[in-house]
Amino acid sequence: MNPKKLWNRASNPNDERMPLTTKNYILMLAGMAVIVIGFCLMSGGGDHTAEQFDYSIFSWRRISLAPVVVIAGFVFEIYAILKRFDADGGRKR
Repeated sequence: MNPKKLWNRASNPNDERMPLTTKNYILMLAGMAVIVIGFCLMSGGGDHTAEQFDYSIFSWRRISLAPVVVIAGFVFEIYAILKRFDADGGRKR
């Protein structure tokens, strides 16, 4: 099978069976990876014992950076779902 046809198989805007193309799914996987990276940035915090409180949970990475990365991942997911790709790959004839 021709890879171009496989890549843009569902690019017909009138096709009701497959509204998303393979490119959309690849973009969605990239957005999911950004979300997972954001949650990994939030994790951690050191030892949690009753005798000692660990202030590393209030670090800039966990409070500011990680939530922004997660929200950016969700915004990219919305873009990946709504993006429409041309059937001819964007080439004009």
